[in-house]
Amino acid sequence: MNFGPMKSTHTLLKKLTYLSCLALLFSWMVLPAGAAVAGPAGSQLRPSVTPLVAGSPINSGDNAWLLASSALVLMMTAPGLILFYGGLVRTKNVLSTMMHSLILMALISMLWMVFGYSMAFAPGNAFCGNPLTHFLLKGVGAAPDPTYAATIPSETFMLFQMMFAIITPALISGAVAERVKFKGYVAFMLLWTVVVYFPLCHMVWGQGGFFNWASGGKIPVLDFAGGTVVHISSGVSALVFALMIGKRDGFPHEPMVPHNVVLSLVGTGLLWVGWFGFNAGSALNAGSLATSAFAATHFSAAAAALSWAAMEWKLKGKPSVLGAAAGMVAGLATITPASGFVSIPAAFCIGLVAGVVCYTAVTKIKSVCGYDDSLDVFGVHGIGSITGMLMLGYLANPEVNPAIASTFQANGITVSLAGGSHQFFNQFIGVAFTAALAAVATFLIVKIVDAVIGLRVDQEDESVGLDLSQHGERAYNE
Repeated sequence: MNFGPMKSTHTLLKKLTYLSCLALLFSWMVLPAGAAVAGPAGSQLRPSVTPLVAGSPINSGDNAWLLASSALVLMMTAPGLILFYGGLVRTKNVLSTMMHSLILMALISMLWMVFGYSMAFAPGNAFCGNPLTHFLLKGVGAAPDPTYAATIPSETFMLFQMMFAIITPALISGAVAERVKFKGYVAFMLLWTVVVYFPLCHMVWGQGGFFNWASGGKIPVLDFAGGTVVHISSGVSALVFALMIGKRDGFPHEPMVPHNVVLSLVGTGLLWVGWFGFNAGSALNAGSLATSAFAATHFSAAAAALSWAAMEWKLKGKPSVLGAAAGMVAGLATITPASGFVSIPAAFCIGLVAGVVCYTAVTKIKSVCGYDDSLDVFGVHGIGSITGMLMLGYLANPEVNPAIASTFQANGITVSLAGGSHQFFNQFIGVAFTAALAAVATFLIVKIVDAVIGLRVDQEDESVGLDLSQHGERAYNE
């Protein structure tokens, strides 16, 4: 790759503005004039056990739970992911790694307010919402939107979904930690969020989205809380980004051990707690489905921690603390798409499989292929959620979520999405499409950003550390 010289701040801002405008213009041009695809009457993003009636009053309990869940999901980014990733890198790169997540809390919030929420959840075509419908959050206020959640203000729904948009690109940062130029990183994340996340969010969860089983989609893909939208998209993009930017200087011959495992363990605990808001909050109310998703989330994480530790104990002779923590995160990522559709025993089985599969991906596949995914984003999040999505195809249970047996219609005929070969095929299509979109888009965005700004720091800056070379600070001053 050609990592060119640093550009001036003025030139960088002009080019970023130009690229963002092009992306916005493109998303607007692909929409048919006045397009609006309506879902079935009373349909929701992720239907609860009890159907919600359009025009019903706001439920204060539901609203309180969604606001709390929004805070929990934001906590997953800061301090959860910040500490988890920050503890895994070397001392000279701690602040730069933390900054990668911190800055996205501001940048993605800005995009979401301007046009991102509209691209994701406004009516449009099957692949993208109209970015001007809710431009600057026009029309997003105290009134509920019965298409998505009829018992909470649409502003609450907007805030909850924004937290997902923040953490998804932040996950990618772990794959390129310790060697990516900050200006290039910012440009990549802005473009990736517009080109990949917003359209994919609309396709899976938005009204009339191509994969939205609950609201007028063509192919019914079950994804309760973000297996495709969050984890597979970020995991595959992380792998492509890591391959294109190249290995860290000295990898894999020099030891690159975590500088502070304690920080990572604190981050792991915060991620686990926050994940209850991530998954159980996706029920969009405080009913029994939220309870079921909460329980599935917990037992999957516990099972994955056990199976990862058991694999490590058997193959290496000792179970490591960091391995158990990685297993927990793998179990959480794997159950995410299935959390609102499977029983507790099924969730525990998903977690057991997650620990084994993700451990193999991180220790064996990575070693054989030789790529430098610094913090194993692809092995944990990408492979984990692919596993969860496919297992869900056989384990989806109408007793847990009755809506999957009675909501989706094909040619006017109700089709059950309960576990079986047919739903497995639908899940496979969703996984394959997401992986392809993320891979191709990431490849193109990396090429563009590298040509315009540059992505890889030079060898001297990498040797000094990104804390000093990119931010002029040290994490620890003695």
